[in-house]
Amino acid sequence: MMRSMSAPNVNVEVQKTGNESSLSLLRRFSKRVQGSGVLNKVRSLRYKTRTLSPLKRKMSTLKFIDRRAEREKLAKLGKLPVEKKRRGRR
Repeated sequence: MMRSMSAPNVNVEVQKTGNESSLSLLRRFSKRVQGSGVLNKVRSLRYKTRTLSPLKRKMSTLKFIDRRAEREKLAKLGKLPVEKKRRGRR
Protein backbone atom coordinates (compact mmCIF):
# COMPACT_ATOMS: atom_id res chain seq x y z
CA MET A 1 0.00 0.00 0.00
CA MET A 2 1.55 3.29 -1.12
CA ARG A 3 0.71 6.48 0.75
CA SER A 4 1.03 9.92 -0.71
CA MET A 5 3.39 12.22 1.17
CA SER A 6 1.75 15.39 -0.11
CA ALA A 7 0.32 17.98 2.25
CA PRO A 8 -3.30 17.53 3.29
CA ASN A 9 -5.59 19.78 1.32
CA VAL A 10 -7.53 21.78 3.92
CA ASN A 11 -8.97 25.19 3.16
CA VAL A 12 -9.19 27.62 6.05
CA GLU A 13 -11.31 30.72 5.61
CA VAL A 14 -12.00 33.71 7.82
CA GLN A 15 -14.22 36.67 7.03
CA LYS A 16 -13.54 40.16 8.28
CA THR A 17 -16.32 41.21 10.63
CA GLY A 18 -17.48 44.80 11.07
CA ASN A 19 -14.68 47.03 12.29
CA GLU A 20 -12.18 44.23 12.96
CA SER A 21 -8.54 45.24 12.42
CA SER A 22 -6.31 43.45 9.93
CA LEU A 23 -4.07 42.35 12.77
CA SER A 24 -6.85 40.60 14.66
CA LEU A 25 -8.07 39.04 11.41
CA LEU A 26 -4.60 37.68 10.75
CA ARG A 27 -4.36 36.38 14.34
CA ARG A 28 -7.73 34.65 14.00
CA PHE A 29 -6.65 33.09 10.71
CA SER A 30 -3.39 31.83 12.26
CA LYS A 31 -5.30 30.27 15.16
CA ARG A 32 -7.68 28.54 12.77
CA VAL A 33 -4.78 27.16 10.68
CA GLN A 34 -3.11 25.88 13.85
CA GLY A 35 -6.34 24.27 14.98
CA SER A 36 -6.84 22.48 11.67
CA GLY A 37 -3.57 20.57 12.17
CA VAL A 38 -2.26 21.24 8.66
CA LEU A 39 1.08 22.66 9.81
CA ASN A 40 1.79 19.79 12.20
CA LYS A 41 1.10 17.25 9.46
CA VAL A 42 3.35 19.00 6.94
CA ARG A 43 6.17 19.41 9.47
CA SER A 44 6.00 15.73 10.40
CA LEU A 45 6.33 14.72 6.73
CA ARG A 46 9.19 17.12 6.00
CA TYR A 47 12.10 14.88 6.99
CA LYS A 48 10.41 11.51 6.64
CA THR A 49 12.59 8.88 5.00
CA ARG A 50 11.50 5.64 3.44
CA THR A 51 12.19 2.40 5.26
CA LEU A 52 14.91 0.24 3.74
CA SER A 53 13.82 -2.77 1.74
CA PRO A 54 14.51 -6.17 3.32
CA LEU A 55 17.25 -6.89 0.75
CA LYS A 56 19.07 -3.62 1.47
CA ARG A 57 18.85 -4.26 5.22
CA LYS A 58 20.26 -7.74 4.73
CA MET A 59 23.11 -6.49 2.52
CA SER A 60 24.12 -3.77 4.98
CA THR A 61 24.03 -6.27 7.86
CA LEU A 62 26.25 -8.69 5.94
CA LYS A 63 28.68 -5.87 5.17
CA PHE A 64 28.76 -4.93 8.85
CA ILE A 65 29.45 -8.56 9.85
CA ASP A 66 32.30 -8.78 7.31
CA ARG A 67 33.90 -5.57 8.56
CA ARG A 68 33.64 -6.74 12.18
CA ALA A 69 35.24 -10.09 11.31
CA GLU A 70 38.08 -8.32 9.47
CA ARG A 71 38.64 -6.04 12.45
CA GLU A 72 38.74 -8.98 14.88
CA LYS A 73 41.24 -10.74 12.62
CA LEU A 74 43.49 -7.67 12.55
CA ALA A 75 43.17 -7.31 16.32
CA LYS A 76 44.34 -10.91 16.83
CA LEU A 77 47.33 -10.29 14.56
CA GLY A 78 48.12 -7.05 16.42
CA LYS A 79 47.84 -4.94 13.27
CA LEU A 80 45.10 -2.57 14.39
CA PRO A 81 46.11 1.07 14.59
CA VAL A 82 46.32 2.40 18.14
CA GLU A 83 43.25 4.45 18.98
CA LYS A 84 43.78 7.74 20.74
CA LYS A 85 41.97 8.25 24.01
CA ARG A 86 38.93 10.40 23.50
CA ARG A 87 38.25 13.19 25.89
CA GLY A 88 34.91 14.68 26.76
CA ARG A 89 31.40 13.55 26.00
CA ARG A 90 30.40 11.87 22.83
